[in-house]
Amino acid sequence: MSNETAGNLSVTAVPLISEVKERQMANEMSESPVFAVKDLSVKYGEFRAVRDVTLDIGEHQITAFIGPSGCGKTTVLRCLNRMNDFIDSAKVEGLVEYHGVDLYNSEVNPNEVRRRIGMVFQKPNPFPKSIFDNVAYGPRLVGGISKSDLNDLVEQSLRRAALWDEVKDRLKASALGLSGGQQQRLCIARCIAVQPDVILMDEPCSALDPIATARIEDLMQEIKKDYTIIIVTHNMQQAARVSDRTAFFTTEVNTESDRRTGVMVEFDLTQKIFSVPSDERTESYVTGRFG
Repeated sequence: MSNETAGNLSVTAVPLISEVKERQMANEMSESPVFAVKDLSVKYGEFRAVRDVTLDIGEHQITAFIGPSGCGKTTVLRCLNRMNDFIDSAKVEGLVEYHGVDLYNSEVNPNEVRRRIGMVFQKPNPFPKSIFDNVAYGPRLVGGISKSDLNDLVEQSLRRAALWDEVKDRLKASALGLSGGQQQRLCIARCIAVQPDVILMDEPCSALDPIATARIEDLMQEIKKDYTIIIVTHNMQQAARVSDRTAFFTTEVNTESDRRTGVMVEFDLTQKIFSVPSDERTESYVTGRFG
């Protein structure tokens, strides 16, 4: 696989990813994974950032990616909705299936992938628009929604993000006037508004204070019944608190080039990762002996 198809957004690409709904219903009955990742490797030019990652991610669970800086957590996360397509030097190898559909098939529309698999970034990034317009942005872009339905969708999305009661009387005010925690919940509402199946979160609380962090963590627990959530975090306590399963990544050093490549050490139930991990490297990291 490579990012060569990133610019191919033809409408003929839509039907393949649209098969997902049918497969999703079948998968719910058979408990098949939302994502099946096999032998995933990513290179930036000649540099191999991460190699040989294999894992299955279940539906309506919170999965945490933990590990030291530079171990490939975010790189793997970005492969799940093809965000690495925007990096010219990135080359993705291996298999990334979403409800049985190969996301890197040349016929798959990357825009549809990113609608179904939304992303919330490390730093809150509200648009310089009103609170209402931030949430309405995606649905308006897709089109085909009436004004009354849009109003309902904005309210529903803000409610799901636990923000409605705080902003319902100032929807026309600038989103930039919100606190950092409110801005991050607004970004979650904006993501929810396009009705995704999966929400990816790249260190969503790293720029927030403890109170705002607790609100985001509570929100994740509330919405996982409707969405599959995958979170990258450097905060091990957070991973232990919120996730059902955890993948631990670390780095291996090439002795010739002195360059580091990310590898996934183990992936298991969070309780097991933090209490009886299978690998000594995991135990050393979660107990604070390195990292």
